[in-house]
Amino acid sequence: MPVVSLDNTITIALSVSDRHASAQWYADMLGFELSFHIDEAGWSEMQTKTKGVTLGLGDQTAPAPGNATPVFGIADLDSARKALEAEGVKFDGDTIVVEGMVKLASFYDPDNNALMLAEHLMADS
Repeated sequence: MPVVSLDNTITIALSVSDRHASAQWYADMLGFELSFHIDEAGWSEMQTKTKGVTLGLGDQTAPAPGNATPVFGIADLDSARKALEAEGVKFDGDTIVVEGMVKLASFYDPDNNALMLAEHLMADS
């Protein structure tokens, strides 16, 4: 039995230098549909052609963009974090809360690959 139970969504978060231009590229090249831009948070999301898989585009100019982080949806991030930390999983700083939107916590696998948990706080999620 796993330590935590994930839901049926995953967001692949990419760091990009221009979210709006990147969103247009993914729409034109791969047919992804824009879900939303949240300019004050530096974040955009696109629905991929795969059910439950979203592409997240985050503003980052330095260091240079070019990384990807799988973001796994979860119902109760606080409980999941405690359970994973009890198993020795290393987290990167405190849990980040964007009020009314999302709660995020970054952590690492044994090879130091970055992963993230996300608890959606939006009323319609």
